[in-house]
Amino acid sequence: MTKNIKVLVIDDEVDFCYFVKKNLMHDGLFDVTIATNGKDGIELAENEQPDIILLDLVMPDMTGEDVAAVLKEHPATANIPILYITALATNDDVVDREENKIGNNYILPKPVRTKKLIETILNILRKT
Repeated sequence: MTKNIKVLVIDDEVDFCYFVKKNLMHDGLFDVTIATNGKDGIELAENEQPDIILLDLVMPDMTGEDVAAVLKEHPATANIPILYITALATNDDVVDREENKIGNNYILPKPVRTKKLIETILNILRKT
């Protein structure tokens, strides 16, 4: 039996977090932890060591880019892939190419379909 993929969602939208967790855990492939602010997300990332982090860009306490910068500076979290999920991008901005990144982090527009999210997570993890 293979272990589940550990996903950390850092997003201030509680409903979004709830539905992402529910949808990802539906098939039993993922274990999902949620943080609704950047500070808690950084702490959870350090303690939980997820396989991937889904990170909103716009949050009230810290921007997603600031959270990512802190995570990349910490040796325990520096190599965890980050997928920005944001309303700042549209499907027209993002195509299935390597350029769909901000820095070294991947990006996916909101609203996100579960099938596309799962495909994207699995593709990112195959590359790491």
